Amino acid sequence: MRDARSVAEAVYREEAGKIIATLIRLSGSFDLAEEALQEALAAALESWPQRGVPDKPAAWITSTAQRRLIDAVRRDSTRRNKASALAHHIEVVTQNDEIAEDPDMTYPDDRLRLIFTCCHPALAVEAQVGLTLRTLGGLSTSEIARAFLLPEPTLAQRLVRAKRKIQDARIPYEVPPKDRLAERLAAVQAVIYLIFNESYSATSGAQLVRRDLAAEAIRLGRLLCQLMPDEPENQGLLALMLLQDSRRDARVSADGRLMTLEEQDRSLWDHEQAQSGAELVERALRQGAPGKYQLQAAIAALHATARSAESTDWPQIVALYDELARLNPSPVIRLNQAVAVAMAHGIEAGLNAIDGLQEQLQHYHLMHAARADFLRRLGRWAEARSAYRRALELATNTVEMKYLNDRLASLPHS
Repeated sequence: MRDARSVAEAVYREEAGKIIATLIRLSGSFDLAEEALQEALAAALESWPQRGVPDKPAAWITSTAQRRLIDAVRRDSTRRNKASALAHHIEVVTQNDEIAEDPDMTYPDDRLRLIFTCCHPALAVEAQVGLTLRTLGGLSTSEIARAFLLPEPTLAQRLVRAKRKIQDARIPYEVPPKDRLAERLAAVQAVIYLIFNESYSATSGAQLVRRDLAAEAIRLGRLLCQLMPDEPENQGLLALMLLQDSRRDARVSADGRLMTLEEQDRSLWDHEQAQSGAELVERALRQGAPGKYQLQAAIAALHATARSAESTDWPQIVALYDELARLNPSPVIRLNQAVAVAMAHGIEAGLNAIDGLQEQLQHYHLMHAARADFLRRLGRWAEARSAYRRALELATNTVEMKYLNDRLASLPHS
């Protein structure tokens, strides 16, 4: 018999976004949907050990959650008339979902509908991204706070306000008509890419890569391309994720050590996927409207097509970062640019560029890690040791922490 708790946890990890999106479509309420899903999971943990895990555990949890929605509405005596209508609506939609897809549904994927709802222009961009990551991506508040470089309480308050705004403003749960898609597209792209970023370097835990989130982000990227096939930034976003994900099998060694780009065994890269990403960004750039995702994908393509770190076209990467920084002058972009400058023009030049970012990125462990690496290469052992220790204080992923500890231990004590 399959372990009930393990199966329930796997369903939540892999299917929570899809289930919660469906429940929000049925109920029109984020809170009711989240409560119904939690109750369904609790019911599974109570029922499955005695009765056995069902053949389709995700469907069992979804159906149970739908019934919990009906019960929750019926229990609300202050909304008795409205409750009856909503309960009937949920029952009808549930029956229709079990029989066939609604033929009038232009975009049948509830997760895409949920993204556009969360990315309504009535919400601040930060709230749009955070709320969608929480409900659809299944990320914890702490994970999202790290992505935003924000304190966790600040992010939690932002999520509460965003849900209240959607309810109070009666924001519809829908993919908007094509004439209003553009106003929400940037936030939707940011949501998908932040989901991918969390998959690429997990905030915490023993795994660096979360393949479930990577697959979800890429799937959503493909859906976005289908929805707006003539938008080059959608293609650039998908290309970027495909190119970065193509290196996943080489990023951690067999014994669990983090492998930097220059240390990776390039024979382990998914070259077919990388080629698909490179061709996709090339098609996007030919449309003559380069954006930040296309430029980042072009940089990733140069890495993917280089036979080694030494043969990489670093001057071209620096030039692409110059253009990217002009479009998106974020400190993280400039940090990546500093690394490219170091490879193209020398470690001292890269270190000088990073030193100009210390105040802005003082709580970002990757800045301290990059700075420590430059100091190590320059033989400035005491400064490198201090920078590695600061990076360790800020890092939360076990694989990254082991890498930093190993680097720190390898430094001479003189």
